[in-house]
Order: sequence, then structure tokens, then C-alpha cells
Amino acid sequence: MAVRAPGFGHRRLNNLQDIAALTGAEVIAKDSGMKLENTTLERLGHARKVVVTEEATMILGGGGEQEDVDARLTQIQAELARAENERDREHLQERLARLAGKVAVIHVGAATRVELKEKQRRTEGALAATRAAAEEGVLPGGGVALVNAEHVLDQTNGSLSEQVLGAEIVRTALSEPLRWIADNAGHDGAAVIERVRTLQPGWGLDALSGEYAEMIPAGVIDAAKVTRSALQNAVSIAALLLTTEALVAEELVAQPGAVLAPGFGDLAEGLARPSSPAGSPAP
Repeated sequence: MAVRAPGFGHRRLNNLQDIAALTGAEVIAKDSGMKLENTTLERLGHARKVVVTEEATMILGGGGEQEDVDARLTQIQAELARAENERDREHLQERLARLAGKVAVIHVGAATRVELKEKQRRTEGALAATRAAAEEGVLPGGGVALVNAEHVLDQTNGSLSEQVLGAEIVRTALSEPLRWIADNAGHDGAAVIERVRTLQPGWGLDALSGEYAEMIPAGVIDAAKVTRSALQNAVSIAALLLTTEALVAEELVAQPGAVLAPGFGDLAEGLARPSSPAGSPAP
């Protein structure tokens, strides 16, 4: 069965060389001076099983020498350490995963299509978080890592009132994820935050059991890349709003029969008022 070689340009050649090392074959290319019509069976590789579908090809139990595979892995790791482009790094990481044999098939099933889509979304999210954890490591989860990072703000120069105010705003924001997790689990968010601040770093509230524990051994972890990106994006959006002179808001009108959640204050009152006709002053 003929299968199109993966990738384009030099990446295709790299992929073919990886497959050759995995299966014990030789790459037949113009650069190597070999031609297909002169190829013998000895130059072809073998594997225990090859699965070919419309979208992918899976090679199981390659018959190549482990020394050749290890040499390719070492070379790819060296290239990954020097790579500066994010796309190149992703390509090299994919090659590492394929050569190392770290391939898994996840079967997701459900009784209804709606449940299946929700499970699929959660599975894809978990897979993305796992990849992020492999890139930059993990941190104590449950909002604990951000609360533990508050001590950095203690070094803020207090000579300017604006800097002090900004540091306090960031300090409050860092504790919000923990507050929401605690509130959603039926606990007093403010009390949980104060308790976590008195515990050893890495300790926090296990929302599932309701007990305070060391997060990582308890299996409550976050990918460091996800936590870092969330904080950076939040700061970026806040800085954008601080430099914005004006905002245009769309008028909200209550829908007939709509039930408003309690606790929205002025927003709920504004939604309850009917929209004024064009040209008429609002009451």
C-alpha cells in the first residue's frame, strides 16, 4: 500500500529519516544518490503491525535497531534545545513523541450526542493541559500557586501610591481563583484564602474532599503554562481597559418571562426596566 509521506520540504525528509530509523529501513532520495529502481528488499524496513487509515498511519513494533532510534532522539533533542521558532519546537516535539512510542488511543463514549460532545470537549481540554504540563511543568492546583506567589508583591516600592494601589489590585486578583473554587464547593471563600495564606507553600483546599492537603501529592495540579498564560492575558486586558477613554455598551432589555438571578443589584434593575422609545428620555 502506498502512503503519502508526512510533511513538506525538509520536514518531510526528517520524518522519513525518523521512520527509517524506527523500521530499520533506508531513505531513498535524490540527495542520497539512490533510485527507487535500484532498491533491494534489504533496504526496506519492517514492523510488527502497520495501520493505515484515510487520515493517519500508525507503525507499531518497528524493527529498527534501538541504537539508531536513540541516536535520532538525541539529535532531535539537540535541535529542540536550539529551536527559537514556536512552530519548529512543536514539530520537533511531535517527532520526539512519535519516535519514543508514546502514543495512546482514547475512546470516548456516551448515551447521547450532547453528552458525547461534552465528554469530547473535556477530553480535548485535558489533552491540551497535559501537553502544556509537558512543556513547562506543573504547579499546585486549586488556585494555590497564585496565592503562594503573592509574596513577590511585598517587594513593591512604596514611594508611589499608584504602585502600592496596583500591587493591592494584583494581590486581590491572584486570590480570586481560589475564592471561586471555595465558593463553588460550598465553603467561605474569604476564610479559605486566609487559611491557605497561613499554610505551607503548596498546601490548599481539596475541593473534592473538603480537606486541606498538599496539592500535588493529592493530585490537584495545574499546568504551569496554563496558569502563566492566564495571568499574563488578564494583565494585558486590564492594562488595555486602563488606557481606554470610552466604551460603547449595548442596551440590555429583559426578555418576556426571563428570570434574573439574585444579587445583580443595579444590573438587575436596569434589565427589568423597559427600553425607552427612540428619541424619548429614559425614566
